[in-house]
Amino acid sequence: MKHDVALLFTTRIIRLFAYGFLSVVLAFYLTEVGLTESQVGLLLTFTLAGDAGISLWLTTNADRIGRRRMLIAGAGLMVLAGIVFLLTRNPILLTLAAIIGVISPSGNEIGPFLSIEQAGLSQLVSNEKRTQVFAWYNLVGSFATATGALAGGWLAQGLQSGGWSALDSYRFVLAGYALAGLVLVLCFLNTSAAVEVEQPTRNEKRTLGLHKSRGVVLKLSSLFALDAFAGGLIVQSMLAYWFHLRFGVDSGVLGSIFFGANILAGISALLAVKIAQKVGLINTMVFTHIPSNILLMLVPLMHNLPLAIGVLLARFSISQMDVPTRQSYTMAVVAPDERSAASGVTSIARSIGAALSPSLAGIFLGTPALLSLPFFLCGGLKIVYDLALWREFSAVKPPEENNPSKV
Repeated sequence: MKHDVALLFTTRIIRLFAYGFLSVVLAFYLTEVGLTESQVGLLLTFTLAGDAGISLWLTTNADRIGRRRMLIAGAGLMVLAGIVFLLTRNPILLTLAAIIGVISPSGNEIGPFLSIEQAGLSQLVSNEKRTQVFAWYNLVGSFATATGALAGGWLAQGLQSGGWSALDSYRFVLAGYALAGLVLVLCFLNTSAAVEVEQPTRNEKRTLGLHKSRGVVLKLSSLFALDAFAGGLIVQSMLAYWFHLRFGVDSGVLGSIFFGANILAGISALLAVKIAQKVGLINTMVFTHIPSNILLMLVPLMHNLPLAIGVLLARFSISQMDVPTRQSYTMAVVAPDERSAASGVTSIARSIGAALSPSLAGIFLGTPALLSLPFFLCGGLKIVYDLALWREFSAVKPPEENNPSKV
């Protein structure tokens, strides 16, 4: 059991490093091969939309067909996308690879991995330890994303300083991304049957892999989709490009900025555990997320780079407190044999929401007068989500909050 927990933490680190590694240079690479800002935004939308469809099938069938099999399939799609992006400049082929494969434009989780790994971890640890394990799981992921962003940004700049063309330096980063996917395949092959769920003897009628928890999951999904739509306006790739347009920041400095930002985000996820023990999971999600979004809306109002970076880092220092609490809450309010599906459906809802907005952000970034509009839309919509979530679910408690003596 400990072996599987350690292995799932390892795959999280490798995957998030690869996502961060690519995210800082992805928009630069796509513009270098000839795409406009609007086309980049559209391609990122297709990336997230394709991920939503494929991941929905993988996650809603994982508990029935096998969690390990679906994790291996997802890693294979990551390899496929990296190779195609590496080998072609053709916009049609790039779009097809974005739809079918697994590419993360934000540096954050994408694909079926998070949903299935969390279902496995929920099975391997107790209810009382679940939020803490998820917090560490998110912490190592944030550190990995931060390190990947730092490495990807400075590697590309270092190669260019050494005489490589910008395009070749970005392709080198893409090669590393594909290699990480191959390593993930090998890791998932070594997980044990302990991550699989025992199927109930009675066959329940299921929709998207769900039975008695359908209502709760669909309501959560609609709210998470709104949150993700807002977040898709400021994915890390586009945020990096905004700093480049507004302040002329190069890829190496951008890597350093997002290294610090993701380190702070990871720490904030860990701090959420103590807060949740005091005030509950839903309250922690809402009352830390609102000030985070206010800070996000302040970033474009800063008149120089140091102030903008300072406000951004302040935002990241509390931005992820809702993540382990949201994940733990979703796992807590559904049956064990619905966990992969519940996490998958809510994650896909987030992917669908996020898929709609990068194309809008691309249009805004290509229009000088609208350059900062994504910040205000993102922050405002996220606050609407926070208030709606608290209204609908503040009275629905997870098991450990109904039995506080066990926490």
